[in-house]
Amino acid sequence: MNQEATTGVYGNPPAELAEVPRDAVQFSPLMPGSAALERCAESSLAGMVMLAPPGTFERRHDIAQALRALRPGGQLTVMAPKDKGGSRLAKELKAFGCAFTETALRHHRVCVCERPTDLSALDEAIAEGAPRLVEESGLWSQPGVFSWNRVDPGSALLLKHLPPLSGRGADLGCGVGYLARAVLSVSGVEALTLVDIDRRAVEAAAKNIADARATLQWADVRKAGTIPEGLDFIVMNPPFHDGGAEDRSLGQAFVRRAAESLRKGGRLWLTANRHLPYEDHLKTLFARADLVAEAEGFKIYEARK
Repeated sequence: MNQEATTGVYGNPPAELAEVPRDAVQFSPLMPGSAALERCAESSLAGMVMLAPPGTFERRHDIAQALRALRPGGQLTVMAPKDKGGSRLAKELKAFGCAFTETALRHHRVCVCERPTDLSALDEAIAEGAPRLVEESGLWSQPGVFSWNRVDPGSALLLKHLPPLSGRGADLGCGVGYLARAVLSVSGVEALTLVDIDRRAVEAAAKNIADARATLQWADVRKAGTIPEGLDFIVMNPPFHDGGAEDRSLGQAFVRRAAESLRKGGRLWLTANRHLPYEDHLKTLFARADLVAEAEGFKIYEARK
């Protein structure tokens, strides 16, 4: 890919807030197949339009990487909702040595700046948002990944009730591989496909799972053909937020994909927040669905195809 004098776009900026060229290069860890901003050559982009993520470490890291990738004189347009990092953009750009203009549009803050002459102020933010080994979990992770610096309590509860599994299986929404590591500790597991929409999570999982039985995929579980069929088991802690807003259809889509991918008699093990209504969906798509446990704000289900 020739990125010389090319404009990049990061995230999914609202069309009414920023004009993005049709031939812009897409950078996003949440869009399978897009380019990786952190691997973009320094001084290779003429411009960048970015919807900044809400997490502080992640946002500062991504803005710093975008500024690094700009050629001298290159322009960055960065925006965020006011209550999800937008109110901090000006302060963060100033700390990076950027002169900028700031406007407020449709509950967003929009800042426009050029690449700073001195890039040394970017180093700390890039290091803070880089992959790291998390002491609590003993797993590689990165700011921006789901539950990046702690063990998710829903996944921990699932492991307490998960029986020894066998045969061919999948971990949908695998994250950094917390569930997969436990599943693969059982010798009866023949193969495990790990799928996640977050490229950073998949790359971390590749460091955490050193097992020839594991196959990792950067993919959207909701799309057909992303996982094998005829599986013996599936484990998952499905997402239920999209862009910060609750979206229950995400988990329901995961349940549908599991039902399509399991063989007759295959089992789904699912952990979910207590308030999420998956019961009817499970009973419609599976021959049997049982509530195995309910504690700490979570529910554990076993469903048989």
